[in-house]
Amino acid sequence: MGKISLEEIVQAVNDLPSLPQIVLRVMELTEDPDSTAQDINATLAQDQGMTARVLKLANSAFYGFPRRIATVTEATVLLGFKTIRSIVLAASVNEILSQEMEGYALEYGELWKHSQCSAMAARLIARRVKYGGFDVAYTAALLHDIGKVVLNSSMKETYHEVLDKVINDNMTFLQSEQIVLGFDHAQVGAQIAEKWNLPPELVETIALHHEPEKAQVNLQLTAIVHLANAVCVAMGIGLGIDGLLYPVSFHAMKILGLQQADLDAILSEMVDICADQQSFDIK
Repeated sequence: MGKISLEEIVQAVNDLPSLPQIVLRVMELTEDPDSTAQDINATLAQDQGMTARVLKLANSAFYGFPRRIATVTEATVLLGFKTIRSIVLAASVNEILSQEMEGYALEYGELWKHSQCSAMAARLIARRVKYGGFDVAYTAALLHDIGKVVLNSSMKETYHEVLDKVINDNMTFLQSEQIVLGFDHAQVGAQIAEKWNLPPELVETIALHHEPEKAQVNLQLTAIVHLANAVCVAMGIGLGIDGLLYPVSFHAMKILGLQQADLDAILSEMVDICADQQSFDIK
């Protein structure tokens, strides 16, 4: 099997479904100061499945509303445009991220669980460090491992080789992917983000979530996603084969001014949140 060519990667990225029109429309609406909660409701009403998933997420313990949110209009008013945008994106990538990732030793639903856990942790970290874009942090973390979806089939045939290098040659998982496959899941994920026309800071964060010290567009965002991923690895959620060695970047801690005690506090908050299955089972 060995290395994959750039053409094969580009082809595989192109074969991934684009974001649905409804999602793109919601993103447009949430950027438009003149649009209303009713506009967003009318757009989502075209897809009942999507609406159901959005409402399930809006009602999860994570957002903590004391009473049940019954409609998309209500959810938009109560949670705000930016949060609705990130929830709609989560509802839309849920299926892609739920597939079994045999190449990464992730069972059905595990990558989704890890992605959603990271997204929630990123939002908590962003709030803690007073980073303005809570929901951008949520979205970036939600998509940080999307590249695994494309590399999964190549990894099925080479993961023994990749693991072997990690264990015997004292390499990071990312370096080993690079050497064996010629690409790593972070680079491929960034290509998917570009295909989906996501903003440059999201593309960079996905590309550098294992190496936050290399970030240039948005250092803070990349550091937040890196640490959110670390929190979920520490919780043992969606570990797979690359969770065995996840070196936490002290650089990321320093950029955000966080101590180990802060991460521990976020971890214990996440344990409570993750007890609520509704954050994950949104089918």
